[in-house]
Amino acid sequence: MNKEVWRQLIHASGVFIVILGMFIKPETLILLCIGLVVFAEALFRVDKHHHVPLLSTILRTCKRDDDEKGFIYFFLGILVTIYIFKFNMAIANAAILILLFGDSVSTLVGRRFGRHTLPFQNQKTFEGSLAFLVVGFLMAVTQVPVEAALIGTFLGMLTEAYSPIDDNIPVPIVSATAITLLMYWI
Repeated sequence: MNKEVWRQLIHASGVFIVILGMFIKPETLILLCIGLVVFAEALFRVDKHHHVPLLSTILRTCKRDDDEKGFIYFFLGILVTIYIFKFNMAIANAAILILLFGDSVSTLVGRRFGRHTLPFQNQKTFEGSLAFLVVGFLMAVTQVPVEAALIGTFLGMLTEAYSPIDDNIPVPIVSATAITLLMYWI
């Protein structure tokens, strides 16, 4: 498998956070994510100067050359989402699943099958965004009502396509906000 497939498999493996969230309190989950970020940053620093068996191989297999801090943004988006939406972990989980699976599949489909770029965005494709919408929705609907899952995924898809900052931060926050508004106020 190529580097990007491995990278996206690791991205999607963040599902362990949603699974753990079924058994531990949100505050403990937040601390665990902070610990993982600190561990990963330390590992990256050690890896720059020393080969760490297995871990260095994994890092070098899946790390993009231009994305040194992507994992920090990934966990930051998840941490902030859990912190803000811990009052309803189903909402937080839906938004995290949208990020994990929608973002991963959009990258893979967009790079492999993408032929039609999005308006005002030459780096993203319609095919990748459609894949985000379908897969993100299928994951979110396991946690929240259909309408909320659809709107949350749609806004997450738009955020992924057009965000000026790393999409790992705003996608789950925007998705969870939309889901919350639909479930509680509309």
